[in-house]
Amino acid sequence: MQNIQSYIQTHKERFLNELVELLKIPSISADSAFKNDVIKTADQVKMRLEKAGCDMVEICKTDGHPIVYGEKLIDASLPTVLVYGHYDVQPPDPLDLWTSPPFEPVIKSTEIHPEGAIFARGACDDKGQMYMHVKALEFMTSTNQLPCNVKFMIEGEEEVGSVNLSKFVKANQEKLKNDVILISDTGMISKDTPSITTGLRGLSYVEVEVTGPNRDLHSGLYGGAVANPINILAKMIASLHDKNNHITIPGFYDKVEQLSDEERKQMAKAPFSLENYKASIAINDVHGEKGYSTNERNSIRPTLDVNGIWGGYTGEGAKTVIASKAFAKISMRLVPHQDWEEITQLFKVHFESIAPKGVKVKVKPHHGGQGYVTPIDSIGYQAASKAYEDSFGTTPIPQRSGGSIPIVSLFEEELKSKTILMGFGLNSDAIHSPNEHFGIWNYLKGIETIPLFYKYFTELSR
Repeated sequence: MQNIQSYIQTHKERFLNELVELLKIPSISADSAFKNDVIKTADQVKMRLEKAGCDMVEICKTDGHPIVYGEKLIDASLPTVLVYGHYDVQPPDPLDLWTSPPFEPVIKSTEIHPEGAIFARGACDDKGQMYMHVKALEFMTSTNQLPCNVKFMIEGEEEVGSVNLSKFVKANQEKLKNDVILISDTGMISKDTPSITTGLRGLSYVEVEVTGPNRDLHSGLYGGAVANPINILAKMIASLHDKNNHITIPGFYDKVEQLSDEERKQMAKAPFSLENYKASIAINDVHGEKGYSTNERNSIRPTLDVNGIWGGYTGEGAKTVIASKAFAKISMRLVPHQDWEEITQLFKVHFESIAPKGVKVKVKPHHGGQGYVTPIDSIGYQAASKAYEDSFGTTPIPQRSGGSIPIVSLFEEELKSKTILMGFGLNSDAIHSPNEHFGIWNYLKGIETIPLFYKYFTELSR
């Protein structure tokens, strides 16, 4: 495309400043105290889409946080790209581990990003990556180079399971009709080695509660005579993996997709340094299911992890009690063919069955979604590959991700179209963690690459 790099350089500071302003708003969807900030962010996204060239933009109310819908339709005979993203963010806790306030964006150089990175909650997941698409549209409309129709659906509940998005999609199938769905909410291998995500894991998220006595008890008077819910919960959780880190829930692996040796060999070709991986997160050794590599464990194999555990007294000093209750939040990442609702039920039945008689157990399902695999022989994938080849100067590697975007499988089921996952983040960007950041180079490279996808998708669709 003509002048794309010069356009980006001319408007670079404005592109950064606009993203910084968006990142200042604490659009935390999980906490009702930030409801007004979530709405404020939706309004900002609407305004930015209008300025970028959308002919129609609207805030669509849901039973929860609103969805921003926009469109630029130039010719019904041309293909239509539907861009999906989200403007809500994860809670920033623990705050004391941030080197700068999570909603006061700062640009700092790092070893990986010597040109600078924006540090803020949502910088990479997903405000920065979502906003690349808005600026890509601006370039295409302002230079009269938009080759096809484009629609935007930017939601505010992705970080809490896209609770109301499925209703919106089912109720607006004609409005959302498209030829391909484009998402940037994933990452790539490195700045030198671009990759396209071709698979996502599914998710089952549950909360468990273990109740023992009807009140907190004195640990001296009652200790050793009644079941301690915290002790019991710890033992129950420990039993969910065997010595080979294999998940022990009966039926859990029944539908797990087994990749061929050839597919595993192809995956192993992706550049990867185990020593750099360990150093990047300050660990002495890796840990996981026996018989699989690190990259296989975090992409093609299912997992079960405790995301939070609490109970009893955790304040300053000592309080000698046996807690009445203990709690944990547990997520299971699933691979294609594992149905998240079925897995949730298997977990519930098993977890309740291993509880001793001295306690009562409650399992509360939260949310989940199916895994997804996109074919690499589709027009959408080929267009994305050509776009990366042009902007990076090398062919991208297809790669399965360990993360989950539960609504992707819903899109294919309801809208009958494939999703292309063009992510520009890096594993080191600390998404969902303190000091989340997004490289300026990555942000601008995304803006450069996305219009090329439109160009090639339109050409290949003829």
